[in-house]
Amino acid sequence: MKKSLFLLIALFTLITLSSYAQSTELRESSPLSVRISEDRLGRIDKMLQQGIDSGWIAGAVGFIARDGKIVYDKPFGINNVETKTPMHKDDIFRIASQTKAITSLAVMMLFEQGKFLLDDPISKYIPEFANPTVLEKFNVKDSSYTTVKANREITIRDLLTHTSGIDYAVIGSENMNPIYAKAGIPMGFVSEKIVLGDKIRKLGRLPLVHQPGERFTYGLNVDVLGYLVEVLSGESLDHYFQKHIFEPLGMNDTYFYLPASKYNRLVKVTAEDKNHHLVNASSDFVDYPINGKTYFSGGAGLSSTVKDYATFLQMLLNKGEYNGKRLLARRTVELMTSNQIGDLNLGRDKFGLGFEITTANGQAKLGISEGSFSWGGYFATSYWADPKEHLVCLLFLQQSPFSHSEISDKFKALVYQALND
Repeated sequence: MKKSLFLLIALFTLITLSSYAQSTELRESSPLSVRISEDRLGRIDKMLQQGIDSGWIAGAVGFIARDGKIVYDKPFGINNVETKTPMHKDDIFRIASQTKAITSLAVMMLFEQGKFLLDDPISKYIPEFANPTVLEKFNVKDSSYTTVKANREITIRDLLTHTSGIDYAVIGSENMNPIYAKAGIPMGFVSEKIVLGDKIRKLGRLPLVHQPGERFTYGLNVDVLGYLVEVLSGESLDHYFQKHIFEPLGMNDTYFYLPASKYNRLVKVTAEDKNHHLVNASSDFVDYPINGKTYFSGGAGLSSTVKDYATFLQMLLNKGEYNGKRLLARRTVELMTSNQIGDLNLGRDKFGLGFEITTANGQAKLGISEGSFSWGGYFATSYWADPKEHLVCLLFLQQSPFSHSEISDKFKALVYQALND
């Protein structure tokens, strides 16, 4: 009888602790409490400081949480090479393509409401994408081109996996860049008073770079999905994010365009002069978070803090729940973080619905566990979440070009060498 009672109490305790771990907020704790070596974490400090001392980077913020406990949250260097202002851990960074994962979350929240199916054609909701064509021949002299009819329609799954054939503006392929430029399609960093829906509807009439589903091509797919969120919800994308994602998660420093009271926390983007010395980047290109107002790019437009984005990732590690608020069902998170591109490849890895997914082959590179999900942003921000090791890890910089991107890989390797179990 006593043995049965003991087992019942133990089981109840285990269930209670498991439930608490999935719903609690990120909290600061000691590395020892989650089996991480504090001494070995010091190697990250040395590596980042060496990058600063070598003149490779101006500053950075590194973040590590395990089992929901924050064990590393440190700023390094400066956030402005002209004023020499010290970096702070709550400084705000342009997260660029890290916006894509948040837009993908919004899309899947609407999926859970029965608003669409993943293999629905996008033209069902945005008619301009009906009867797609594929680029056949391109004339460099005058940007004229010919097309052929696409084999099939673009699906919402194609957009989530970057297999639609839509390319990127400005940073895309040699032939598509001028086509998009002539049509006035932006890459996502916008200060002008233009509106997302207008540009996406125009994009829908332009040719694809390849047949839908044929290969992985990183492009404006998630900007299209951002407009889909607006169409299906009846809300602007910034309002949808704020009401349904940022407020429930307590992401109080994440915006498309910053309020004036937070302008001073926006990190300056660092560039390199002809001698590879660090300088502040041209304000014309990088000041969109304080100058823009109307273009809500689902693929690139957000700015955020390390802690806010870590909260978003912890919610996903918790299978869709954070601090008692459920945004997605467990099975939907599993759907987003599983291979959705079949036999296609992304280097060593695969792609889910919004994330790169580490494979057995991919984990051999740096030690990141198979099944981890990750991505990064144009201005040298990066993240990954590791379900096997219960890790949320981020390294945020603001630099373009980023000549010493090995710093990001070293950070990843040094996280795993600090694990002490």
